[in-house]
Amino acid sequence: MRKVIYATNITIDGCCDHTKGIADDELHEYFTELLRGMGLLAYGRKTYELMVPFWPGVAKTQSMGKATNEFAKVFDSIEKLVFSQTLERVDDKNTTISRAKPEEEILKLKQGEGKPISLGGVALSSHLIALGLVDEYHFVVQPFIAGEGTRLLKGITLPATLGLKLVESKVFKSGCVALKYVKQ
Repeated sequence: MRKVIYATNITIDGCCDHTKGIADDELHEYFTELLRGMGLLAYGRKTYELMVPFWPGVAKTQSMGKATNEFAKVFDSIEKLVFSQTLERVDDKNTTISRAKPEEEILKLKQGEGKPISLGGVALSSHLIALGLVDEYHFVVQPFIAGEGTRLLKGITLPATLGLKLVESKVFKSGCVALKYVKQ
């Protein structure tokens, strides 16, 4: 059975906005290593359009620093699944569009063999978290209070408190803290 892993940057006050935080070499190296273990990246349309074509473009041009370029290469090499009812086509060779209900598709993929499925973004991930389909969480807590922005699980009611067990942590020079949790 495949694991479903949710990984995100989050501020101290719960903001998951990609523009609020640090994106230095150390964090790119952390997320690159995490991506290396993934077999599939699953996104909603909004997150997908933030990531593609930007990262495949960086992978092709190698126009950023060493750690960022490596992240882009690894990201570009992984199969992607984008859930959308409106996206008509994708230009990325490794991307498939799904019109299925995300929970049904993820459950089906989870029951198969292969490397873990990585979730990105907030809306799709929040929905799948509420349904109990996420097995592992990687939060990189940014040393900021944003005061605004997209929040994880906003507008979502969990059926019960979700118990997690901390299994790993790492403090970065920037003050960011990576926390890895598994579902209890």
